[in-house]
Amino acid sequence: MVRAAGSAGDPAALRSEVRLAELVAALSLGVDLGFGQPMEHVLRQCVISLRLADRLALDDRERPAVYYSALLVNVGCHSDAHEQAKWFGDDIALKATKYTHQMRGVAGAAATVRLIGSGNPPLHRLRVGLEFALRGHREMDRMIEQHSEIARSLAERLGLGVDVQTAVGAAYERWDGKGWPGLLAGAEIPVASRITQLCEYVEVAHRVGGVAAAVELARGRAGTQFDPGLADTFATFADELLADLDTPSTWRTVIDGEPALQHRLTGEGIDRALLAIADFVDLKSPYTAGHARAVAELAGGAATRLALPPDEVTAVRRAALVHGMGPLGVSNATWDKPGPPGA
Repeated sequence: MVRAAGSAGDPAALRSEVRLAELVAALSLGVDLGFGQPMEHVLRQCVISLRLADRLALDDRERPAVYYSALLVNVGCHSDAHEQAKWFGDDIALKATKYTHQMRGVAGAAATVRLIGSGNPPLHRLRVGLEFALRGHREMDRMIEQHSEIARSLAERLGLGVDVQTAVGAAYERWDGKGWPGLLAGAEIPVASRITQLCEYVEVAHRVGGVAAAVELARGRAGTQFDPGLADTFATFADELLADLDTPSTWRTVIDGEPALQHRLTGEGIDRALLAIADFVDLKSPYTAGHARAVAELAGGAATRLALPPDEVTAVRRAALVHGMGPLGVSNATWDKPGPPGA
């Protein structure tokens, strides 16, 4: 991520600059796994979002908000994985139900209830179910509200503009006003938020059931979850918007598709961005708060004591900051379990 690509004879050379899009896209791969989705789910929804933005003729001010909202929309959803695992056993299995049922619907509520206390003996599940009935459902609503706020905060720390921050912060609002935090409805919701939410869901529907399934989902939720105008535009041009999503070049398509005025980071800017991502990843568990920062300090100190060249010390410290992204794809039922893990 931070090494040079053009110096084959010098493997320790560092790139003088990094595109922020590369860092955010790399982070999105861990977010995919945290939702039980195949990798590049987020990248594909970004491609669809950009195509829809082009079809709507959005200008250069609006397209960056669409781009980064699509990449960041779900990055806050692991921040309470510890609490989700407490209630539901497997927090990743819980988040995966997002794409199967409407979260405000009866079927979605039933699917959530079936997961309460999963992986535990019947008596424990009964106790957890009673606790959830008393206060857990209210905690769940607060969790979802916090997800978008955490994503907005990360966008701010990464130096993204107010338009991006606002769009990410409204990513869970619904057209009918029944979203989270439920402060906006209809056209009050930023267009980037509305595009991102629609494209996130139709990507999954298309991958599972093809173009017809994606169109059915868009039309079926138009006017409730989705902007009906956007849903209609998507349905009309679905074949075009969903074409060639499974090509091996999805990563390059997303990176090359970054709107004008690309965010390029150098020196301390790279370090600040990696530190922001590291702090964000460490929200996965209460036991890892500040972990990446501490590892980076120790690793960088060791590299200095070994008298490594300055660029290698920098590489070691940066690698330590991002070493923990993998755990995003493993349930907190494993990470936070007291005692040794089971089979």
